Amino acid sequence: MGEVRVTVKLTNAADLALVRRQLMRPEEVRAVEANALVDPGAVSCVLPSFVVQRLGLARPCKQVAESAEGRREEVDVTEPILVEVMGRSTVEEALVLGDEVLIGQTILAKTDLHVDCRERRLLPHPAHPDQPVLQVK
Repeated sequence: MGEVRVTVKLTNAADLALVRRQLMRPEEVRAVEANALVDPGAVSCVLPSFVVQRLGLARPCKQVAESAEGRREEVDVTEPILVEVMGRSTVEEALVLGDEVLIGQTILAKTDLHVDCRERRLLPHPAHPDQPVLQVK
């Protein structure tokens, strides 16, 4: 299978909360657009340290992450970000690791998007293409 990449917008969710409370101006909200690797084999969202710094994200806790090769490493976990992909959005924390933005299973599930391996692209669920529908049971 070839790589699947997609443009995502990442926004500091705490900044958005401050704007809602009128404690920050909208133009001060920190956001980044990135060409992200979509990896349905990964569970979590991954951000490189330089993206975390640009977004001004705190790293309130740590988590052990295991790579596809089986290597385990304790990494920082960010505070929440708003992830926007293909007109759909969700809030998620991210592991701080590597040198590129990676979209894993949790974001795919919460945005109701799936990977078309043959065409190397991301698609909305065919049963509900207009909006995400989350499975709760």
